[in-house]
Amino acid sequence: MLRALHDEHAEALFGYALRLVNGDRPRAEDLVQETLLRAWRHPESLDPRRGSVRAWLFTTARNLAIDAWRRRSNRPGEVFTDQLPDQPGVVDEAERAVEAWTVAEALSRLSPTHRDVLVECFYQGRSVAEAAARLGVPPGTVKSRTHYALRSLRLVLAEMGVTG
Repeated sequence: MLRALHDEHAEALFGYALRLVNGDRPRAEDLVQETLLRAWRHPESLDPRRGSVRAWLFTTARNLAIDAWRRRSNRPGEVFTDQLPDQPGVVDEAERAVEAWTVAEALSRLSPTHRDVLVECFYQGRSVAEAAARLGVPPGTVKSRTHYALRSLRLVLAEMGVTG
């Protein structure tokens, strides 16, 4: 069955895939291969009573190409260089102390539930599940409290004149 499907549709499918990936032959070949693999895994989709087999193959190839494009666009590209990155500058201990005091002051202005979730997740380094167990609340509550706590912390810091 797969051999017949390949013989009948592969050439047209490859041409279509080539257009989808702007002429990149290896990506087009991968796209055709993955499309035919999907057809092999889902033979019920190829039932002529459900519609054109070629239309299903082209639609599947298009969806796979879109998914691949989305994955690539969401990942930052690699950067190659022959130079080592600059070393971070020397951190002034006085500046560090002021920052620590500022953050501690801002945290003290938050509600106890917001402060507790930030301390557990960011300062204690606990996962959402661990923080939920320590705080006695569901993980979803930890997530939403963290979201709102960070929002509140940004507002408090802005009120304190901290920018950036």
